Amino acid sequence: MGRHERLSVLRAERKSAGGDVTGRHVRTPWSLPLFAVFASSALVLSGILTPYTSGATAATLYPVAPGEPLVGDVQQLTVAGEYSHSAARDAFETSEVVVAPVVSAAPAAGVPDPGTAQAIALQMITGMGWGANEYDCLVALWNRESGWNVYAHNASSGAYGIPQALPGDKMASAGADWATNPATQIQWGLSYIVGRYGTACGAWAHSETEGWY
Repeated sequence: MGRHERLSVLRAERKSAGGDVTGRHVRTPWSLPLFAVFASSALVLSGILTPYTSGATAATLYPVAPGEPLVGDVQQLTVAGEYSHSAARDAFETSEVVVAPVVSAAPAAGVPDPGTAQAIALQMITGMGWGANEYDCLVALWNRESGWNVYAHNASSGAYGIPQALPGDKMASAGADWATNPATQIQWGLSYIVGRYGTACGAWAHSETEGWY
């Protein structure tokens, strides 16, 4: 039996059984709704899972140029409130460091002879509450300036007396006998030191670094 003859027999048998002999596929009544549900579910799941399972980011999915507003399907998140962040270096603070000059201590002056200018100065310093180190600094300072000579005069600058006041008549504020009385000169000199350097050792330190006070 040839091929065509076999097909004719099959069609005749199917037709007698009430089947379709046109050769077309016949869908069942429930197949089309089921396919629609399956396709919709697959589309929704692909939109939710794809960006995360594939490693994609919002920037790659929805490229937006800097400064452009976000449009379309791009999700936006707005957080209310004000926030600030401060950073500081650990264990470090910016501050100005002042390094004091290294100054050698004034040599010990020893005990002055009674009635001398240095004895008068020691008495005044003791009355001010200063210690022996301040007396040592004062002796060293005025040894350098005038050698404790009440009549010492610097011809080039015009400085005068034990403290080398410039000009000398400044010492008149301490007494009219400023030109001849060592006590008047010492009193003025100590007032000048306190007002400018605070202590005799402060004046001595300045003299050591600058050569004058």
